[in-house]
Amino acid sequence: MKQITLNTGKTIGEGSPCYIIAEIGINHNGSLEIAKQLIDAAVEAKVSAVKFQKRTPEICVPRDQWEIIRDTPWGKMTYIDYKRKTEFGILEYSEIDNYCKSKGIDWFASAWDEPSVDFMEQFNPVMYKLASASLTDDSLIRKICATGRPIMISTGMSRIDEISFAVDLIKEYGDYPLMIAHATSAYPCKPEELNLRMIQTLRNMYPEYIIGYSGHETGLSTTVSAVAIGAQFVERHFTLDRAMWGSDHAASVEPQGFVRLVKDIHDTELSLGNGIKQVYESEIGPMKKLRVNITENRLVDVL
Repeated sequence: MKQITLNTGKTIGEGSPCYIIAEIGINHNGSLEIAKQLIDAAVEAKVSAVKFQKRTPEICVPRDQWEIIRDTPWGKMTYIDYKRKTEFGILEYSEIDNYCKSKGIDWFASAWDEPSVDFMEQFNPVMYKLASASLTDDSLIRKICATGRPIMISTGMSRIDEISFAVDLIKEYGDYPLMIAHATSAYPCKPEELNLRMIQTLRNMYPEYIIGYSGHETGLSTTVSAVAIGAQFVERHFTLDRAMWGSDHAASVEPQGFVRLVKDIHDTELSLGNGIKQVYESEIGPMKKLRVNITENRLVDVL
């Protein structure tokens, strides 16, 4: 499967531009207004899609952590109440769905539990993301695959055998539209732990699937490097301000950074070329001026 066509008509994979995802995740801090500002900034940066996260707090938060008191932007509250407060529901996601459609940008979410898949289905998402933390959740993988929608799996905090097991599980559903993202689940991640060569390792292991990169580093150059060595899609966390309150902001990219990231990625794609040596027309002038032993025959061969 060299290319996947989404239900919005966009394509990911061989012959397509890098599909660039700005992960809003939970960086909206429970505010629909902040979410819309982030969508606007993503559209301005010309990203391909924005991604959110959808959880059922009562399922995803371990019961022994419910009553732990946390400092939050709204004062002290229990951890379960905090997670409920930052979780968008039907009203917010209906607004996000309409807003993204009006802006012409794809959107989807990481579904962290099975009821969240049922919830997201009403919005006809372009795909599902399986977070690194969910790679070993076989039931959730089956739930997503039952929808038939493309699935992007992230491979942070995972051994090769765990990745292989998840891929084999998805293969049970036939020629399934699968994307595999190399990732390291540290926030922010140190450069020496990014291990970008795993992108090529995954391409060699799974030539039939689309391979990409989900980055949690603080800079931009390493994400551009991921594209240079073969990532066909990339995902970076997105924030209005890295100093905002919340766990993911520090490892996120701010709006102007995303503008630069998108430009640098597409410039890199253009610069890679086809690997066939040729003399460009722009080189003829310098050749005539600087080369020794120029003959008409050589010029004819070039031209």
